[in-house]
Amino acid sequence: MILPFEPHDPKWKKQFESIKLELQFLLKPLNPQIDHIGSTAVEGLSAKPIIDIQIGVENETDLDWLPGLLKLPNIVYYEKYNQDWPERRFFILLKEPIYSIGVPDVVKMGDDIPAILHDHELRIAHLHAFVKGSSDWTRHLALRDYLIAHPTIRESYQELKEKLTQLDWKDGNDYNMGKDLFLKTQEKIALVWYKERIQ
Repeated sequence: MILPFEPHDPKWKKQFESIKLELQFLLKPLNPQIDHIGSTAVEGLSAKPIIDIQIGVENETDLDWLPGLLKLPNIVYYEKYNQDWPERRFFILLKEPIYSIGVPDVVKMGDDIPAILHDHELRIAHLHAFVKGSSDWTRHLALRDYLIAHPTIRESYQELKEKLTQLDWKDGNDYNMGKDLFLKTQEKIALVWYKERIQ
């Protein structure tokens, strides 16, 4: 699959703000911290036009409340990913209601992901939920802020993404593996920079 890839668009920030308001309403009992992360949050980076949103909650119990609270007709919960990444809860927000494209609201352990859900053209946002202050929660914020503050690194990442998006990928996870070495290297540097900055 060739993934969609677009120049940075100011509307991505507006999309995030709109989705954030909806999430704050749905998740009011948990009082989460909701952040725009990933490439669409970094001005100057091209990206798949899918908004990455991080939901920070107080504890693991709150993580388990999320699937019950995030009930919209266009949200799919990927329960199947919990086994490999138990610290995260992952959801996708679709452009169409799930009933109109014939997919379940939960992809459970042991289920195959319906082929249509691999179509990134159908997605509006990815929702990544973590406990606030956890290593995953922190590294996403650190990398975002580091890329914003360091144009040379941002440009190197942009060049890598441009090369990778010319290739045919099995799915979005496969594409992410192509970025993994660069991101892991930069995340280590970004975390040191970020922690020094917030002290």
